[in-house]
Amino acid sequence: MAELRPMAPAAELLPLEIGDAKAEEINPGHLTSLTAIGDGMGKALEKAHGMAWPAPNRAAGKEGARCLWFGLREVLLIGPAPNKTLGRHGAVVDQSDAWCAVTLEGAAAEDVLARLVPVDLRVAHFKRGHTVRSQVYHMNASITRVGQEKFMILVFRSMATTLVHDLKQAMAAVASRG
Repeated sequence: MAELRPMAPAAELLPLEIGDAKAEEINPGHLTSLTAIGDGMGKALEKAHGMAWPAPNRAAGKEGARCLWFGLREVLLIGPAPNKTLGRHGAVVDQSDAWCAVTLEGAAAEDVLARLVPVDLRVAHFKRGHTVRSQVYHMNASITRVGQEKFMILVFRSMATTLVHDLKQAMAAVASRG
């Protein structure tokens, strides 16, 4: 009988370090989509998890317990298992196996992403705690600045290999500039 073991989406592809940029897969814990019905979800989220419902294009919380704006009346809770009380205020959907989570960090991280993302992610415009749903090259993604030179990138699990390929190409191009 075959023994099935869980495998990370980008297993054996990361970490990758080229020039002044490093990409690493992370295990963010639980990923839970919260869609609010009515106005009670924000208060319930704050009471249950100690973080406010984030404004559009913003994140709340910190590493280990973060909440990303994900669209109209929708956020992605990252880290803790969702408190059961949240279900009284809207849809609570486990997405833990659906995403690949990668950090990109280093002095060249902004330049690498500038080659792949059609959004200005320079720190002057996209500060720590800012998040955006956009594209990484041709993939749907969520990109969040989690540090001065550090981003968290989420893509669908099925696109993990493509994400690593595209990051590697952009990292090499930026590093070759000198």
